[in-house]
Amino acid sequence: MKSSRLAAASLALAGLLVSAGSALAAEQGLPGASMSLLWVLPFAGLLLSIATGPLLYPHVWEHHYGKITASWAALVVVPMALSFGFAVSAEAVLHTLLLEYMSFIILLFALFTISGGILVAGNIQGTPLVNAGLLVIGALLASVVGTTGASMIMIRPVIRANDNRPFNAHVIVFFIFLVSNIGGSLTPLGDPPLFVGFLRGVDFFWTTTHLWREALLVGGIVLAAFLVVDLHFHRREAGQPKVKDPTPHSKVRIRGLANIALLAGVIAAILMSASWKPGIAFSVYGVDVELQNLARDVIILALAFVSLSVTRKEYRAANGFSWGPITEVAKLFAGIFICIVPVIAILRAGLDGSFAPLVSLVTGPGGEPSNLAYFWLTGALSSFLDNAPTYLVFFELAGGDPQALMTTFATTLVAISAGAVFMGANTYIGNAPNFMVYAIARESGVRMPGFFGYMLWSGAVLIPTFLIAGLVFFG
Repeated sequence: MKSSRLAAASLALAGLLVSAGSALAAEQGLPGASMSLLWVLPFAGLLLSIATGPLLYPHVWEHHYGKITASWAALVVVPMALSFGFAVSAEAVLHTLLLEYMSFIILLFALFTISGGILVAGNIQGTPLVNAGLLVIGALLASVVGTTGASMIMIRPVIRANDNRPFNAHVIVFFIFLVSNIGGSLTPLGDPPLFVGFLRGVDFFWTTTHLWREALLVGGIVLAAFLVVDLHFHRREAGQPKVKDPTPHSKVRIRGLANIALLAGVIAAILMSASWKPGIAFSVYGVDVELQNLARDVIILALAFVSLSVTRKEYRAANGFSWGPITEVAKLFAGIFICIVPVIAILRAGLDGSFAPLVSLVTGPGGEPSNLAYFWLTGALSSFLDNAPTYLVFFELAGGDPQALMTTFATTLVAISAGAVFMGANTYIGNAPNFMVYAIARESGVRMPGFFGYMLWSGAVLIPTFLIAGLVFFG
């Protein structure tokens, strides 16, 4: 299986992230309190298709994922139009496409394009300390260029650094833990669910100021565990026959430096849209598109095209860059947006809706939110269903009011955010980059553990870490 195809499969999971932002206004005209759980089936079916397709039936998925997605979306749109009227359904879809879908696909396209033009060339010896340093760099980078971008930039240098070691699969496993997941917890750029929160009204730097303690504790414990494991295998390797290094050591150089400035421009554009409120909007068939958001999207899109113009093609080729992943994501986005609309309508009905049992699980005896339950339930679902739509589900369960969640219920939003971002590392399908890293490593000759083998690693390292974090911060 080609790396671009596998990257597409993993990035396709990232398409779920925008579904979270898409349904805000779409469900407002729907009677959520009277809607049954049958409306959830298309959303659940699409999630299951995206999670299992690349693993269980890759050839069918590769050729027909667009048709599969469209079928699930049709199972929402047609009954919704028949039950609640064409006008409500049309407005829901248009609102989704114009306000959330376009904004996120533009951001994802830009981060994917710009980070794909940054090449870390050269090679160094992957000792335990060097590997730990590479993981720290990748984790910090993840909050700037996203977990997908950081994974694309750093995975090949990490593989090259360890390709002459008999035991190296664990390095990639911890890379997924730290770079592809935990490291993306400090900004909305870092991980899909956090940008969903930003689209819903959470301040850009709120995650930085409220999640750094959780990120530091969880990341620190996992990094310490990595050092213990890597030192153990490094000592075992001392008695093993020497493996010829297929990529001899050479000076490390960063190519495509202009893209770093372009990434700074993306961040500046997002901050601009959050702080500049001119009060001007353009109405498109009843949907108001605010000027600051339109300007942000135009600037970000322009920066992506500048990256394509100024970056040498050989840098992208060396990164294994292709348009397959972003193409697949763009196609899957529309279906996800549409399928989650009735789910959010039911959630917004709270105890009056069909999700009342789920609401009860995260509600204390006095009606207060159970933050530990939010952390673990968000994380458990994020492990298998991708973390962005899961974030949205529990964001809505917590009331869906960003101002209240950033202040009065800040700990609840921290629990939701931490659960979604951190526990996406529990399986290969929990977060978009996980499977991409797995595929690239296998293609490069690393003997990666299988699906359940990986879960043994996450169960041994991550679950105890999350137990500690839950008791410290949410217990």
